[in-house]
Amino acid sequence: MNQLLPRHIYRTNISLEEAERLWFNSVKERVNPLPEELIKTEDSRGRITSRPVRARISSPFFHASAMDGYAVRFSDTSMATERNPVFLRIGIDAIRLDTGDPLPEDFNAVVPLEDVNVVKRDGIEFIELREALTPWQNVRIAGEDIIAGELIISQNEIITPFHIGALLASQNREIWVRKRPLVSIIPTGAEMVDITSHLEEVLKPGNLIEFNSYFLGALLEETGAVVKRYPTIPDDRSALMDVLRDALKESNLIMIIGGSSLGREDYTPEVIKSLGEVVVHGVNIKPGKPVLLVFVEDKPVIGVPGYPVSAFISYELFVRPVIYMIQGCDPPRRDELDVVLSRNIPSTLGQVEFVRVKIGYVSGRYIATPLGRGAGLMSSLVKADGILEIPSSSEGIEGGSSVKVKLLRRRDELLNTIVFIGSHDNTIDLLANTLKRHYPSYSLSSANVGSMGGLLALRRRECHISGTHLLDEETGEFNIPFIKRILAGESVKVINLVYRQQGLMVKKGNPKSIKGFQDLLREDVVFINRQRGSGTRLLLDKCLRDLGIDPAGIKGYDMEDFTHMSVASKVATGVADAGLGIYSAAKAFDLDFIPVAEERYDLLILEEYLHLPMIRALIDIVREDREFRREVEALGGYDTRDMGKEIL
Repeated sequence: MNQLLPRHIYRTNISLEEAERLWFNSVKERVNPLPEELIKTEDSRGRITSRPVRARISSPFFHASAMDGYAVRFSDTSMATERNPVFLRIGIDAIRLDTGDPLPEDFNAVVPLEDVNVVKRDGIEFIELREALTPWQNVRIAGEDIIAGELIISQNEIITPFHIGALLASQNREIWVRKRPLVSIIPTGAEMVDITSHLEEVLKPGNLIEFNSYFLGALLEETGAVVKRYPTIPDDRSALMDVLRDALKESNLIMIIGGSSLGREDYTPEVIKSLGEVVVHGVNIKPGKPVLLVFVEDKPVIGVPGYPVSAFISYELFVRPVIYMIQGCDPPRRDELDVVLSRNIPSTLGQVEFVRVKIGYVSGRYIATPLGRGAGLMSSLVKADGILEIPSSSEGIEGGSSVKVKLLRRRDELLNTIVFIGSHDNTIDLLANTLKRHYPSYSLSSANVGSMGGLLALRRRECHISGTHLLDEETGEFNIPFIKRILAGESVKVINLVYRQQGLMVKKGNPKSIKGFQDLLREDVVFINRQRGSGTRLLLDKCLRDLGIDPAGIKGYDMEDFTHMSVASKVATGVADAGLGIYSAAKAFDLDFIPVAEERYDLLILEEYLHLPMIRALIDIVREDREFRREVEALGGYDTRDMGKEIL
């Protein structure tokens, strides 16, 4: 039986600035740079030098011909003109060379083959020169590239492929580098299942797939670390104690995943306290507040929270810098970019918050759109282009503000990203994949804010493309009345993507016998809604008005979600009994579907963006790609009869 320890509190709950000061000062005081080792130069990419390296020889180490031609003495050519050419005897005063050949002694210039005529006189060959040469013309002088004794790379510098070339060119066959740090990762929690080693194990309610150790391990390997991953430790104090002691024997740094917070079985702090000294436990950051920073036997031990985003932020702030410090250098700085926020981001005063954002280049500005902020949203890290840090002195940042973002992707990738903001549809994900398949340099980044939000984002020049399915009650027409009103005066292209079926999604077999909107008023039925401004929400409200149903009588009417797939997931997992959404989402989750209406889903593009190659590529896919059309139809619930047709 597991021993449950008394509930503990955080040792401290300090500011990020103070936590960084305490932690990194402790690291500098207790941790010396790793020992050095001698390795082959060709194997040194990404390693960190422990000594400066100088050129052993010059490069080139001899005078060499820079092109195919003849070596000559420049003084022999000084009188050459068009009217009075100079003739030099081949093999004596003119020596034939290929590019890279060493220059014969006493020769100091090269005449390119294309600049000479070969003539014969009395059976002897000469070259005819009609222009004088300057000293060392067309010659690679010894040491032109690298001079013997020159510094090639400094101490405590990360070795790049270019360094490797220069090192070998200057006859440095081996190089002294810091040993690679060994980092042990110890995942904890009886509920965690490692599917990489339990391939046939069936997941049960309460199980969680253990993936943090793998993605953190991959991040560590990017820094040059060697990673040792331990099997998951169940909720057992003595088991963690044994594994930690074992890891201390060989590791330079240890990461313990989970168990650092306030749960009944969060025993990591108690175990570590019995072995070492807690420097920080609890930092005023979000996510990542429960991070635990400890020294055991003068080795850094970091307890990172179990939520993946919290784990990543803890790694970025407190682990990554230490890995480089113990290799003798500062961590490479992540690129920063000035961006404009697409919408408001409220935040908690007194706490630094790290927000994941999508970024695109639209109308001469980089536009950042915040992603989901939950600490457990691994998908937000997959989608994120950068991290925005909201200072503790702020209660949030207003939309339209200019802020700095630390990039997780290369800047050039952002320039080739189509920014889509609007109504969610499964075909948009399919379109993004098709674009990447045919045009690998282009990407489609989507943010789901609803049809109305997409139109407003397009008007504010925050996206290239929007998707909408807004039904105008007065005319019965989709999209065009809203476009003419909200985008009045704008030149906009409207291209149909699909017609799609909207309906009520219910569990397989329809256990509560839901037949229509009237059943949403029943006491035993819980509904999941879409967010205000979405076309699906407008469709729902219209149907309720037509039937005289008061939304206040529907349990869950105020419970909102942002995508059809998320609504379908809520129904499939029992959070709700019904939700309004598209057929393809119901099919994906094996739900029953009660049709309500067919609607037209259009793409909106401002004409000023039509010249962009990536936009033209996207439109070509919609209009011409038959495979894309077949894949859309295979999702179910879609009609592609007008796909690619210009509506406006």
